[in-house]
Parts: sequence; C-alpha cells; structure tokens
Amino acid sequence: MPDYETQIATDLLSIGAVSLRPSAPFTWASGILSPIYTDNRITISYPAVRTRIAAGLAALIQAKFPAVAVIGGVATAGIPHAALVADRLNKPMVYLRSKPKDHGAGKQIEGAFEPGQKLVLIDDLLSTGGSVLKAAEAARKEGADVIGVVAIFSYQLPAATTNFAAADIPFATLTNYTALIHTAAANGTVTPAELTLLKTWREDPEHWGK
Repeated sequence: MPDYETQIATDLLSIGAVSLRPSAPFTWASGILSPIYTDNRITISYPAVRTRIAAGLAALIQAKFPAVAVIGGVATAGIPHAALVADRLNKPMVYLRSKPKDHGAGKQIEGAFEPGQKLVLIDDLLSTGGSVLKAAEAARKEGADVIGVVAIFSYQLPAATTNFAAADIPFATLTNYTALIHTAAANGTVTPAELTLLKTWREDPEHWGK
C-alpha cells in the first residue's frame, strides 16, 4: 500500500479540514479542551483529495477486510466516501441512519443486503468510536455481519481502542493524530514547542490545559 498516512495528513492540513491551535485550544461539546479541530466533511469538495481518500480506503479494506461483501456509510459524513469506495470495489452499498426512521418501515439501514453478509462501515473520523459503534450495533440487529470499521482519521484516544475491543470489531484508519502532528511539524505549521503541547494532549485529553 502507498504511504497514505503522510499523504492524507498533508491533504487534511492543506485544505483546512484539520486546524491545530495548541496555544488557543478549542472546547469540544464534552467540555474537553483540545488543540485540534477536525471537519473532514469538507474533503468531498476537493476532487483530488477525495479521490486519494477513496483509493486509500479501498486499499485499506482490501488489505484488512478482504471478505467484505457490502460497504456501509455512517450518516452523514461517511456516506459520500462509502459511495466512492463501493464504486471502486464494485460492491453493494448501504448507509446507516443515526436512528431508525419514525415513519414507514422504520428502517435504520437503507439499501439492499442479505442477512449474514459481511459489512465494513466507513466513517470520516474516529474519536471514541461511539457513533460508528452504535451504527454497527444497529446493523447487527438487522442481520449484518459487521467485520470492521475504516475511517479517514483517528484521534488515537485510548477510549476508542477500549470501545472497539469491547464491541469485538477491528478498525483501521488512513491517517491519525500522531502522523498529522508530525506532518504539521515537518512542514512548519507548528513549532517544536507546539508539537510538545500536541503530544501531551493525547496522553491525557481530559485534563490537558486545565
């Protein structure tokens, strides 16, 4: 596989999908102070970037989950990437709503699939894994065999590793927090002192900056 880790980290920084502010941190909805803010939704607006992401995710799935039969997009940010990947791999695609429809058949999975088919879910970002694991649980309830999750980027938070292990679902990402901050340091986006601050955040995000 090509070195998507560095390339995609560079892409995310160059288009502003990721912002790094170790000296003036963001506040997440959870109350955590964070030196990083990520909005991978804007990647779909850049053809070259979204093409590299699709190629990378397709290659990642083929390498890690070759038995996949169906590609699933997690609403909403994972859906466009799932469509591009499903097309590349010539696989059926479904998408997972955040909750069942409150009318009609009340479905949470949209698209055609057979019970027992092996499904890989795609999301744009992994923090603790909570939203994508809820989607995986819903897919399992409707008969899908969820064999893995892939995403563009991971914060590499310990909670994600714990949560995926508890759900017994492996996951993989194209790039991650470590690769991104070192790429930012290499291209001069952050200073050596800021790089040190960025490293310490991941070690204890709940108490960082307080």
